[in-house]
Amino acid sequence: MRASAGDRLQTHGRVVGEHDRNAEIVEVLGANGEPPYRVRFEDGHETVMSPGPDSVVRDKDTNEPHQG
Repeated sequence: MRASAGDRLQTHGRVVGEHDRNAEIVEVLGANGEPPYRVRFEDGHETVMSPGPDSVVRDKDTNEPHQG
């Protein structure tokens, strides 16, 4: 998983009825775009995450999933 600041991180709900969570990647803390990422959720909450397989990085300009 690789990302740039400004990309979106979408984490899918793991339980029936749980909604996806969307966040903006505000800082990439790993080398070459790799996790961990500092993210800001829609409610303003910020945290550092190393997303798992239930997450997708979407390009900030096209909203398309990143490849690779």
